[in-house]
Amino acid sequence: MMAQTVAELLVDTLAKIGVTQIFGIVGDALNPFTDALRRDGRIEWIGVRHEEGAALAAAGQAKLTGRLAVCCGTTGPGANHLVSGLYEARKDHAPVLAISGHVPSELRGTDYLQEDDPVALFNDVAVYSQLIASPAQAPAVFHQAIAEAYGARGVAHISLPPDVFAAKAAGPVPSLATLRERPEVAPAPADIDAALALIGGAETIAVFCGDGCHGAKAELSALSERLHAPLMHTYRGKDIMAYDDPHWIGGVGLIGGQPGVDALQDADLMLMLGTDYPYSDFLPKKGKVVQIDERAFALGRRTPIALGVIGSVRPALQMLLEKLPQRSDTAFFDKVSSDRAKWDAMLDGKADPTRSKDLVHPQAVARLVSDHAAHDAVFVTDTGEITLWAGNWTRQRGTQRISGSFNNAAVGTGLGMANGIQALDRNRQTILHVGDGGMVMLLGEFMTTVEHKLPVKVVVYDNAGWGLVHFEMEGAGNPATKGSTFPNPDFAAFARACGAEGFTARDPATLSETVRAFLATPGPAILHAVVDPAEIPTMPHIEIGKAWKFGIAKAKETWAHLTGGEVA
Repeated sequence: MMAQTVAELLVDTLAKIGVTQIFGIVGDALNPFTDALRRDGRIEWIGVRHEEGAALAAAGQAKLTGRLAVCCGTTGPGANHLVSGLYEARKDHAPVLAISGHVPSELRGTDYLQEDDPVALFNDVAVYSQLIASPAQAPAVFHQAIAEAYGARGVAHISLPPDVFAAKAAGPVPSLATLRERPEVAPAPADIDAALALIGGAETIAVFCGDGCHGAKAELSALSERLHAPLMHTYRGKDIMAYDDPHWIGGVGLIGGQPGVDALQDADLMLMLGTDYPYSDFLPKKGKVVQIDERAFALGRRTPIALGVIGSVRPALQMLLEKLPQRSDTAFFDKVSSDRAKWDAMLDGKADPTRSKDLVHPQAVARLVSDHAAHDAVFVTDTGEITLWAGNWTRQRGTQRISGSFNNAAVGTGLGMANGIQALDRNRQTILHVGDGGMVMLLGEFMTTVEHKLPVKVVVYDNAGWGLVHFEMEGAGNPATKGSTFPNPDFAAFARACGAEGFTARDPATLSETVRAFLATPGPAILHAVVDPAEIPTMPHIEIGKAWKFGIAKAKETWAHLTGGEVA
């Protein structure tokens, strides 16, 4: 076999461990690498319009699959643009390899054109960041970077000057068989016995399920049946079960509902499974908590716990179920289920397109898109008020997946992630829910969608402003100020200008028909939904004081509108 260049070695390594696509923008520092990709042919290069879009696409893939995804940026600004998007992988603990070019080795340290310190730049976002300064380093550093991305579940960054990329590699990358996803970890039997004792001493039990419960659907159902315990979920865990599964009560917090919040607060014991849920205000202030998680550092940091169990959820539940006796008292579960039925009826009413003759309500858009989506669709949701509409009114079927900016909570990230997810399988329907503000942020990435024939369906909710920011201002008793509203382009016309299909929804009478036609379009498409900007999200347990502040803010806004003056 002929000696490989460092670039060829990297391409060969990535292909052998299962990488099929790389996202990025070409540049001179990357030329040896992109040429090696071209000649090798096993990995698809997907050129994007902005490097942040490349990082988001890779993060979207890694978050959905748990497998390594890869993005590239060239020297200086090209690599710098990756960083913001890579926080999606960092905050949601997804394995991504970021490759950046660097200035030629002989020019480093001379303030050369576009020169910066990429290792320092990536230090916060990455679990591993390294400059490969010589070909001899490359095999070991390639292995270490990928191993860190998988082992620490985060971003690994490597930077290479073009002369190093083009040089002959010192040898193969060692121990390729180790570069894979982390396996499940069974907890210590003594911890399971301690959990059994706490469960045995509790009359009522609620189960709170997070992302770590993916793959444990059967065990969760069995646990709920055995204990007559309701199952609540985080937003990231919403797609584990179908919305109408009787065990699956609903979410907690703003992306959730009152029945779930009440169940966690009222139970004697909460089992907190595979979640590091950050909103402590919605977690129990009394009672006992048993938390099971692979990450020791996550145990007990969101709410005080009686027991922390280090281990993966599925094997932990299997060990519990071997010894858990069957309970007979269903009173707590029946009450929570009754509350859930009332909450669901309220959600259904809010989603009825006929409740207004001339306004399209965002809940109706989200519900219709959900109900008409393919059985295996992937829903990607951007951040902002849109997260509340899509999160609370999507009725997932248990065979669909949901993704978004969960722990980074960044506006404008959805389109890039949707592109990456759609690229995994161009035949699997991918639907993006995004607000008007988020869509405009990386609008150019829709050309990435079109160029690479990614049939993403983009639903733009146009309320002509930063809806959640507006809402937060009013929640603090402050009227919306300048900058919280803005004009928008015609998103449907923009789609057509890019070579895609565009649809507009303004009339509730034709909303269902428009959504059906939009989703049936074979290629990429945008649905421009002009929604009621005054719609207020439904939230569990809004305090009287905050409701009073909403009233004050609304009164100030109304007075300013009537007088033509500024809000005071």
